[in-house]
Amino acid sequence: MTPVTRFVVPEEARLDLAVTAHMPALSRSQVRRLIEAGKVEVDGAAILKPGVTVGRGVAVAVEEPTLRDMDVAAADVPLSILYEDEETLVLDKQPGLVVHPREGVQEVTLINAVRARYPEVAEIDDSDRGGIVHRLDRDTSGVIALAKSEESQAALKEQWRNRETSKTYLALVEGRVEPSRGIVDAPLGADPEDPRRRAVVEKGQSARSEYRVLEQYGDEAALLLVDIFTGRTHQIRVHLAAIGYPVVGDTLYGQESPLIGRQALHAWRLGFTLASNGAWRLFEAPVPRDMKRAIRQLRAKHPVTPCPEIGALS
Repeated sequence: MTPVTRFVVPEEARLDLAVTAHMPALSRSQVRRLIEAGKVEVDGAAILKPGVTVGRGVAVAVEEPTLRDMDVAAADVPLSILYEDEETLVLDKQPGLVVHPREGVQEVTLINAVRARYPEVAEIDDSDRGGIVHRLDRDTSGVIALAKSEESQAALKEQWRNRETSKTYLALVEGRVEPSRGIVDAPLGADPEDPRRRAVVEKGQSARSEYRVLEQYGDEAALLLVDIFTGRTHQIRVHLAAIGYPVVGDTLYGQESPLIGRQALHAWRLGFTLASNGAWRLFEAPVPRDMKRAIRQLRAKHPVTPCPEIGALS
């Protein structure tokens, strides 16, 4: 049975705007499609026109979008393709996009956008995660690999399980990082004080990260290159916060920043063996505009010689 969201309109408004305000995870275009498909009722009657005015106190019932609805809506989500063959898709994920659906959250995800363009991905299995090999956090940008067949998904997942991939990130962090390179080898698990967070816990899953300072901006911040040898949830964010250098803009493990509106973390390079031909490939996602802007601002305040690995970022 399809879940239904019910609410009472607090103030007179257009129907599409009232629904969008109550269900902010849905875009206005998604809401309009639901209304036009007869999936929104006002006082028990289906309304098919998004622009209809609804009064204060009326009851609205919204039939929540199905995975197929999400796939259709996701056709408008842009995909930045770094590589593609018959078995594998490698994308540069934009920040703000969840990788796959999760319980209790109704919004368009990366896998919806992939399925909208590659219907064969929906046939991989009977779950909403067909094609998923690994994840990036919602507000982490950068390289992500997806499978286009059941065989390639199994082959790629095996590489991730056996730690046969290379994963390199760029992170802007707070403070003067000392020493300038190091390894954080600390187990991670659920934070006993906050279910949204992960934490270093004695009996957690093993997790290992290695960092190196690329540019130091006085005592304010540093640009790090981080290699991870495991892939735990929020691993880099938790490890860096645990040693006193939270990622800039990370409101879950640090604080807001005027430099950037999200955590300044970018999956820069990803290396793995292609399922199609057995060749090892290393893929790189360009530094995104918001991180470039933050780095340029820090360089202007704290003049440094630009790291040749990332260049001038013009």
